Amino acid sequence: MREQIEVLVKLQQIETETVQIKSALNDVSQRLEDLDSGVKIFEQTIEAQERIINDLKKQYRDYESNVQLNLEKEQKIQAKLRSVKNNKEYQALLKEIEDVRGKNSEIEDKMIEFLDRMDITETIIATKKDEYINIFERAKSEKESIKQNAEASEKRLAELDMESAEVSGLVDPKFLKRYLIIKEQDPGELAVVPVKDAVCHGCNVNIPPQLYNELFRCDSLRFCPNCQRIIYYIKPS
Repeated sequence: MREQIEVLVKLQQIETETVQIKSALNDVSQRLEDLDSGVKIFEQTIEAQERIINDLKKQYRDYESNVQLNLEKEQKIQAKLRSVKNNKEYQALLKEIEDVRGKNSEIEDKMIEFLDRMDITETIIATKKDEYINIFERAKSEKESIKQNAEASEKRLAELDMESAEVSGLVDPKFLKRYLIIKEQDPGELAVVPVKDAVCHGCNVNIPPQLYNELFRCDSLRFCPNCQRIIYYIKPS
């Protein structure tokens, strides 16, 4: 009987490892997606900053064009000054020149502001690109590791399937049936648990003294009266 208990414990260990591996494999796709998502978010951040710098550069070029137009306008007014015939017209042209220069002054102030903003944005982009390289390489390495582990896990699952079939064949059919019934009633829980110091390690409840004494003989399957699991004796520490 002790051999049968040991075989059931071994079968349970195989099934527990199988469940753990399958659970880990179920997470593989999500983990890979999360890594790709992290990289994608960083790419989008860089793209957003690049759109900002492109908009700033476009606006800066527009300001440059406006400044050039105003300079050309000022040159034309200056040419007119040389041919004016009265003071009133002369003063009017000087006012136009002053207005044009005022507009250019405002535009140039904005251009300086835009240059500062472009410098800041370009610094952000450069920093983000450096960070992106590190994130991309780290994600790539982690993905390779996850895939390698998944391949190893798949291989281990195949081994466990073979071990399970082999070990199941060593169990008395009536014991195996009872074991499977308990597993079906409580999926994910242990069906075979030790009793140590008269305490069931499945439900942590003390078992009756008579049953505890019977466990020493190990002459038949015995069950915890509280949780109904198969129990077996192990020596107190």
